[in-house]
Amino acid sequence: MKEKLLYLGVLIPILAVTLLLYLYKVEPFESFSLRYNDVNFDFQKKEPSKEVVFVAVDEPSVNEFGRWPWKREIIAKGIDGLREADVVLMDMIFSEPTSQEQDSALAESLSGLNASVCGFFLRDKSTQKITDEELEILGDSSLDLLQSQISEFKTPLFVSAPFAEMNIVPILQSCSLSGSFSTLSESDHLLRSYSVAVYFQNILYPSLAVQGLRLKFNQDIKRVDATHVKINDKSIGLNEKGFIKLNFYQPNQYNVVSFLDVATGKIKPEHFKDKIVILGITEVGAGDVVSTPLGSMPGPLLHYTFISNLLQDHLIKEPKYITSALIVFMVLLPFILVLLFKKILHRVVINIVVYLIVYAYIRYLFVSDMVYIDLFYPLISLILSLVAVEAIAFTLQEQRGKFMRGAFSSYLSGDLLDKLIENPDALALGGESKELSILFSDIRGFTTISESMDPVSLITLLNRYFTPMTNAVLDNGGMLDKYIGDAVMAFFNAPVDIKDHADASCVCALQMIEKLDALNKELALENISPIKIGIGINTADVVVGNMGSDTRFNYTVIGDGVNLASRVEGLTKNYGVSILITEFTVAKISNKFIYREIEPVKVKGKDEAVLLYELMPDTDKAKKIKKLYDKALSVYKNGDFKEAEVLFSALVEEYDDNTSKYFLEHIKDGQPWGVHKMTTK
Repeated sequence: MKEKLLYLGVLIPILAVTLLLYLYKVEPFESFSLRYNDVNFDFQKKEPSKEVVFVAVDEPSVNEFGRWPWKREIIAKGIDGLREADVVLMDMIFSEPTSQEQDSALAESLSGLNASVCGFFLRDKSTQKITDEELEILGDSSLDLLQSQISEFKTPLFVSAPFAEMNIVPILQSCSLSGSFSTLSESDHLLRSYSVAVYFQNILYPSLAVQGLRLKFNQDIKRVDATHVKINDKSIGLNEKGFIKLNFYQPNQYNVVSFLDVATGKIKPEHFKDKIVILGITEVGAGDVVSTPLGSMPGPLLHYTFISNLLQDHLIKEPKYITSALIVFMVLLPFILVLLFKKILHRVVINIVVYLIVYAYIRYLFVSDMVYIDLFYPLISLILSLVAVEAIAFTLQEQRGKFMRGAFSSYLSGDLLDKLIENPDALALGGESKELSILFSDIRGFTTISESMDPVSLITLLNRYFTPMTNAVLDNGGMLDKYIGDAVMAFFNAPVDIKDHADASCVCALQMIEKLDALNKELALENISPIKIGIGINTADVVVGNMGSDTRFNYTVIGDGVNLASRVEGLTKNYGVSILITEFTVAKISNKFIYREIEPVKVKGKDEAVLLYELMPDTDKAKKIKKLYDKALSVYKNGDFKEAEVLFSALVEEYDDNTSKYFLEHIKDGQPWGVHKMTTK
């Protein structure tokens, strides 16, 4: 009984703290929670409504009509092509007058639409003064019915601001109604929710999408209860600020057409018949780009997402108290299991399995029924409870162990008794013979680079270089053995088996060159000389394992195959190539790689020659070089020096091919193709 009270005495504070973190959305936990639950959008595969079209002022449009902002007659021309739409939402603002002719052209086009909604957005500060005439026109767009119900329902507390930026009077008058496109990001600066309404000068106005739906359905938005409103019999659940979570779709699923195609008549007005059209900007530097759980997307797609959520019955539902109940359950789960199971492994596995079952079911509820339940705080409560419960269990077990020591010390040696109680896992020294692919890379001319930089700058540069190189190794399942000055040593197929380890090493090498090219572009902007590297790969049976003393050891590889990989890397500068692989690696890789034969080489300390190949990127240029090079090498092997010289010279002239330069020197010296003996490392 005392032990149970001890457990509960620790778990009750954990429960209280976790519930407070959840209910009061304490940072940084709330940001972690939001990111953790964003995976919902990766699981769901629902598609947006086909009744909504986003007409984008995109790059082709800007290329045709010039940089934004355009003359308003151009916009008017595009709007004329939307005359068949049920309603057009303008996610752009015309807050300054131009010429009367231009403003009138745009106003006339807007007036010719079946229905249109102009946008405005709230500001905390503004130098623009809103006239009484503008306020009077804007007032026609207010949510009088919804606002009249505020006295009955105190929540939500819709967001407000003292200032607004809106369209000039002729545009305001031409639009059927106006709506806000103000948004608020979450604590982690991502947009996940959409505002239903906002306050401006104590008057409640709908968002752009809600205003469009009012016109589409010819219905007003009404209160259901303190946290729900509805339109066209669709219930919308709101948070305390009057926002609803958006159920995002994959970016490529949205129905987007170019403004250019509309303005030029390529897309006919009939295409938009009976549809809701959103007109907005996506061109870089002109439109607003928002950060969402699915990455950056054009701001107008927020309106699109909300409208589709409502039309397709994809609105997210957030049931009350479920998350709180899960927090309580997860806090109690380790306590229940510690009473039922004696082995810690069994308890931990069951805790994990139970959470995964709950996780899978909750994610399924989102995918099937759009039910959003926060799983982060239940996870936190489970982790804290599990750690606390197991710590208490361990302490109690230690106390029992002391009892066992006193009871059995006469029968067992101290060492055996310690092993009996603690049962530690020992990491034994030793190694095994195994086929691996070993990779070495080295910076060329590093001494020159180091002499031109101070020590701090040099270390910074090396760190910037090692980071992408290391990522390439780890991303392809390699084991980073060590850094040797400016060199990198890695191997593949240990300690974890990799089926196609030779392929993985080659992919890694190609990625290292790609990442280095990207880094060199950054360095060029900083007036830092580019880094050049050589990479050598060999596949061989070597000894791998923990090597060292009983107190200090390292997991590494040794053997002739390792030394050969190092020698091969050093040979890259002889041929002026980035990547060399041995014939043993070529024998193991698949046919998806492009490589060309160089020559057999006897490296220092070896009697047998090894045939070397250059690993090339999978590009059209590389394929053309290889085709002509293979022909040149074949001619050279057959002893036709004259024809070989012509072909190698063509490669040098057209592609500045370093390997061809190497063989031209041999041809000039009358050296036939064959084994080349290297006298240096």
